[in-house]
Amino acid sequence: MKVLKFYADWCGPCKGLSMVIKGAGDKVTVPIDEVNIDNELMTSVEYGVRSVPTMILLDENGTELKRHVGTLNEEQLLTFLKV
Repeated sequence: MKVLKFYADWCGPCKGLSMVIKGAGDKVTVPIDEVNIDNELMTSVEYGVRSVPTMILLDENGTELKRHVGTLNEEQLLTFLKV
């Protein structure tokens, strides 16, 4: 499993989510790949991302299990990462 985190450098809520992820530290056991929507537009279109921040949890085959749009606190983040 892995998470795709779609963000933009100009996005304030994206920066807040990054701080939550960093603060959760070793509690986050799922790899999180960051996708800058301004640099990787086609990836954003492929996953139907229309707003940032968006986090998409993928299984081992790349199938979407769930997604969350917007910010999360640490407790919500850890709940999102559970399958």
